[in-house]
Amino acid sequence: MAKFETIEVSETEISCDGGKGALGHPKVYLYIPKDKGSIVCPYCSKNFVLAKN
Repeated sequence: MAKFETIEVSETEISCDGGKGALGHPKVYLYIPKDKGSIVCPYCSKNFVLAKN
């Protein structure tokens, strides 16, 4: 099973476009619930984790 990239972010509102230019996916805007602390992109399965201050 392939491992998906985990990206640490400092904002609760982020966007993801797959990161591969024309080979990526449509840009989606995601909201990280503070009580959950992370969200997974529905297109590319990148895991966005809210950084702890």
